[in-house]
Amino acid sequence: MPSATVSMPPSPDSKSPGRLQGTLDMMILQVVALDPQDGCFIAVRLQQISNDVLQVQQGSLYPALRRLERKGWLTAE
Repeated sequence: MPSATVSMPPSPDSKSPGRLQGTLDMMILQVVALDPQDGCFIAVRLQQISNDVLQVQQGSLYPALRRLERKGWLTAE
């Protein structure tokens, strides 16, 4: 997947469903905001910053990246 850049999203609605998806989305945005990279780097970086607690699999990561791109919060380069 190409590198991505981030646009800041509006504040999420804390009452909306999908809190886990929202958490992953925000973590991805945090990583990409600091250093736009490809999906593999994002997964490795999330694992590093969580001290190996969080291991995001491709089946979760890439749908999240596509979801963020559809919302206009990420753009592929």
